[in-house]
Amino acid sequence: METTRRSFLSAAATALSARSYGQVKGAGERLRVGVIGCGGMAKNHMRNLVKMRQSDNVEVIAVCDVYEKRLDEGAALTGGRKYHDYRRLLENKDIDYVLIATPEHWHYQMAVDALEAGKHVYCEKPMTQTSEQAAKLVAKVRATKLKLQVGVQGMSDDSYETANRYIREGALGKVVLAQIDYSRNYPKEFWPYKIDPDAKPGVNLDWEAWLGPAPKRPWDPLRYFRWRHYWDYSGGIATDLFIHRVTRIIRAVGLTFPKWGTAAGGKFYFVKSPAEVPDTLNILLDYPEGLTVQLVSSMANGAKIHHMIRGHKATLYFHPDGFEIVPEERVAEGMEKITHTRTGGERVDLHHRNLMAAIREGEKLKCDCWTGWYGVVAAEIGNLSYRLRKYMRWDGAHKRIVEA
Repeated sequence: METTRRSFLSAAATALSARSYGQVKGAGERLRVGVIGCGGMAKNHMRNLVKMRQSDNVEVIAVCDVYEKRLDEGAALTGGRKYHDYRRLLENKDIDYVLIATPEHWHYQMAVDALEAGKHVYCEKPMTQTSEQAAKLVAKVRATKLKLQVGVQGMSDDSYETANRYIREGALGKVVLAQIDYSRNYPKEFWPYKIDPDAKPGVNLDWEAWLGPAPKRPWDPLRYFRWRHYWDYSGGIATDLFIHRVTRIIRAVGLTFPKWGTAAGGKFYFVKSPAEVPDTLNILLDYPEGLTVQLVSSMANGAKIHHMIRGHKATLYFHPDGFEIVPEERVAEGMEKITHTRTGGERVDLHHRNLMAAIREGEKLKCDCWTGWYGVVAAEIGNLSYRLRKYMRWDGAHKRIVEA
């Protein structure tokens, strides 16, 4: 039988630890943040958190990176104490929550270690590399009673929870198909992050620490600076881009785990690239509620498709300002078009502010660990289908993806 949320929570929950009690904050108390990973994404977070210092009573007090240059930049930006080893940062009892902005292969272990250290967590997407890791992390979150926000910042746009209300009320009729894309067009190489010649392993960069749980390999600057190209550290399009899109559909329609999944794609344009991941990927997910979710992407063509949810009575079209619900004339006679103007948005500051409110006041998280788990499964089922060239399914009884 499909494992239910209620039974899983009951099995996973344990008594609240003394360390967790120490992390409960009053509404007016300052929240102190430790940042793990000081690359480009992390700098965006840090700049926002620095701006929020007075308005939101938050302060970055510690930063960590295995590359000395990035570590120095993070410390200069925030004034935070420098750490080379994230485990030493987690020993800092003044830290209330940590931001994990590292490559994907480190997300699970760092999140688990942070929770065990009594810290709340903001973890960049995807929450974990695998569905197995996600299941364990959900159990850890429930056991510690700490907060874990997944960095799908678009969930701080209220369009998706509002769409879910309309869908539950029957405004679309029976939903049968959702379509969404995330495409780009790079001229010479996809994800062409700059190779920094200053990086020197053994001198100012700890390559072995960066590899961590990934397979041991000799130093390769391409793997370090363009890690999204390699399966050891990334799920490529599915986990870097699709995760943003499918999570929105999951929230809007009210989905959990897919039942079936298949994918197609390849390196169709950037054929000379050393990248292992495809530059074009399409995923189809069938959900037990009786609909298909279609995810479309290419790194060699940036043309967009409608982000839409098709129902028998009406179609919901998402756009930058919110969404509109357009009736199907033949079956929804007399029904009027519905327009929603969004509040919030796809913003790092709003997502952090939501986590802070969750820590201080118990506000509901916009992208909690359960939502993160659903997104991980959707991405992984697509990647496994692509890599194995097989139809895959979700085994709910054992919480794993298997061949159909």
